Formats: sequence, C-alpha cells, structure tokens
Amino acid sequence: MPYECHFTGKKTTFGRKIAHGGQKVKKGGFGLKTTGISSRKFKPNLQKVNVLLTDANGKTSVKRVYASTSAIRSGLVIKPLKRKYGYTRQQKA
Repeated sequence: MPYECHFTGKKTTFGRKIAHGGQKVKKGGFGLKTTGISSRKFKPNLQKVNVLLTDANGKTSVKRVYASTSAIRSGLVIKPLKRKYGYTRQQKA
C-alpha cells in the first residue's frame, strides 16, 4: 500500500532547505550568501482507517486504507459500524 491518501491523493512531496550565512551590508559585510542546500521531505498527516468502500457493482466492503486527516474531517471517509447488531438493524429497515 503506497503512502498516499485514498481519497485526496495527498502523498510525500520533496523540497529543499537553504541555509544562508554572511554579515549584513549595513554592518560592513557583503550580504547573505547561500552556504548549503539540502533536500527534505514534506509528509502528509495520514491515518490508517477502516472505511466503507463501494465498488462499480454497488457492493460495499470494509477495507483498511490510508486517509488524510483533512479527508476524515471533511466527511469524505465513511466509517463502518463497530458492532454486528447495527448491521442487522439497518437491513431490517
């Protein structure tokens, strides 16, 4: 399972950290210069959650997937019921 949100598609992105050094021109220096560039990662806040998924045929199944916290808070994630008697009550209705 890739480290990617199932609903929003958020995944790890890459960037750079730039370090600057040098004295201000005002204080007699030549200004800031780049002294180092190193790569870094930006990781999304992903949680493993049980989710009710519907396939193309309209069949629902419970799967464990990665979901971003923004997807969970916005209501994109539909969680299954915790107890079995809840399912039978839904089927009767």
